[in-house]
Amino acid sequence: MKTLNAIKFIAASTYLYLAGALFLAASLPAAAHVTLEYQVANAGSYYKGTFKVGHGCGNSPVNQIVVTIPAGVQGAKPMPKAGWTLEVTREKLAQPRQDYGKAITEEVSRISWTAKTPADYLQNDWYDEFVLQAKLPAQAGMLYWPVLQVCEEGKADWSEVPKAGQKLSDLKSPAAALELMPAGGGGEHNH
Repeated sequence: MKTLNAIKFIAASTYLYLAGALFLAASLPAAAHVTLEYQVANAGSYYKGTFKVGHGCGNSPVNQIVVTIPAGVQGAKPMPKAGWTLEVTREKLAQPRQDYGKAITEEVSRISWTAKTPADYLQNDWYDEFVLQAKLPAQAGMLYWPVLQVCEEGKADWSEVPKAGQKLSDLKSPAAALELMPAGGGGEHNH
């Protein structure tokens, strides 16, 4: 009798485990997007944004990553990558800002990393990171970073932003999300 109960317990446990695994597998496409390594930062602080790319487009390798810099982010600077060229796009500010007594009239609006040769492409089975540094807006709240992932064949535009009452996990192609906490929590780098 104990053996029969043990078999029933194992069968029920296996069923629950498989049901959980199927649920997790069904939710994986939403988790397969480009994300930030650190998804919380202090408002108004300097931030190292590390964009994690874990796959290509289907079986096609990635040959370009384009990050659109959100409004209010200042002084974005990309980290160079061996085998990839950098392109930094700037836009004229409607109103110049001051930075250490210097008038700033343009701001970085987009950073693009492009593989130099097919040998430098990010293969679908590989993982890589694309890094930038910037000063975050002083206002707490959510900040979304659209990322365009261009592949040898196709592309993925990770740019969706949740509407009121919607969760990021509900979106098919969510932008990388960063939660800005109120300043003054310590640990910030005052440049």
